Amino acid sequence: MENKSNLYQLDGRVPLLQAVPFGLQHVLAMFVANITPIIILANVVGIDPTVSATLIQNCMIIAGIGTLVQLYPIWRIGSRLPIVMGISFTFLSLALFIGSTQGMGVLMGAVIIGGIVEGLLGLCAHYWLKLIPHIVAATVVTAIGFSLLPIGANSFAGGQGAADFGAAHNWIVGSFTLLVCLGFQIFAKGFLRSLSVLIGLVLGYILAICMGMVDFSGFQQVGIVSLPNFLPFKPEFNIGAILSIVAIYLVSATETIGDTSALCESALGRQPHKRELGNSITCDGFVSSFAGLFGCTPITSFSQNVGLAAMSGVVNRFAIATGACIMILGGIFPAVGFLLTTIPQAVLGGCTIMMFGSIMFAGFRMMARCGFSDRNMIIVSLSLSVGLGFTQATEMFQIFPKIVQTVFAENCVAVVFILAVILNLVLPKDGKENPELAKDE
Repeated sequence: MENKSNLYQLDGRVPLLQAVPFGLQHVLAMFVANITPIIILANVVGIDPTVSATLIQNCMIIAGIGTLVQLYPIWRIGSRLPIVMGISFTFLSLALFIGSTQGMGVLMGAVIIGGIVEGLLGLCAHYWLKLIPHIVAATVVTAIGFSLLPIGANSFAGGQGAADFGAAHNWIVGSFTLLVCLGFQIFAKGFLRSLSVLIGLVLGYILAICMGMVDFSGFQQVGIVSLPNFLPFKPEFNIGAILSIVAIYLVSATETIGDTSALCESALGRQPHKRELGNSITCDGFVSSFAGLFGCTPITSFSQNVGLAAMSGVVNRFAIATGACIMILGGIFPAVGFLLTTIPQAVLGGCTIMMFGSIMFAGFRMMARCGFSDRNMIIVSLSLSVGLGFTQATEMFQIFPKIVQTVFAENCVAVVFILAVILNLVLPKDGKENPELAKDE
């Protein structure tokens, strides 16, 4: 029987007209976060605006496909859980470095190989999940938040290297966007609160238009419908870049573990099965490799949508699948992608500063769940001190081989992750960890 209560069941039958609004809600909750990494990457690397618009289209389509695979698995690729997939911020800082110094072809080659590695690891996750306990995941998520803060600040000021970097109009637009996001986050309720970032982006964009900061001239060359652009960058395979990206894929796997567990515990009222955890990671990996073929950086599960599912109770796979289809259809129309490339960096900065800060806070909250024992204090403090400190003084790595420099010199997340895993293995146990996994990215 098709009724409203079926929205709160994984496989309940829901009429299409009833399902679409709930699917659209999930799209709107993650829309900004999904496109922002590729927009920032395109601006920093200096990709042509036409190619940038195509990449945004591809990212929307890949996110929709990845979500459908999680909802309706292909063999063991996908968890069969209401997980929404999108372009991951976790890879952004490293992607900026590789794309700027070695080219987008090297980045895509690393994304493709790294995704295959993560996918294979997901298939045998039960052998290695014990190596990444909750305190390691918490430390890594905190490092991710810290590593992204300068990116948000540079965008806020107009984009690194921009001629008007730090200009008054960027301060005005960035501050206005941030205040709108903050205001809706504090004072709005329910649906509007979950859309605080999107509302801030829209109103900030309107202000930027009024201030003459947006150029629409390129719309004349945009077609009505366009299929995804396959291999916009020819993949190149560099061992240093691959090792570096693989390290971040392992970090992304820890986030996926947390998101999958949080979804099961909060929205479904049960613990996740090991197979569900492994299959979620497998989907992350193999779909990310597929994304690399279309010029996109890796995708991952979105914590925003985990929180939305927990708050609303809507876990129906069909309802969320309608949202995935909306993303795919949106990616087919190039005007949508080009419009998004006209968003000024200051607007994105106003949105992402709070978003990046929330990632850092999520790491702190995960640490609190793990407890503040001496052992956890050593793992967290030493990993963050070395990872964040050493990578700010990149010259100290010059005595090491080039591969080591490529993987670690400017990649604080990889350093933090590896050191946290090693410390967790060698330090004596001093008590039982809190069994609850992280609920936020």
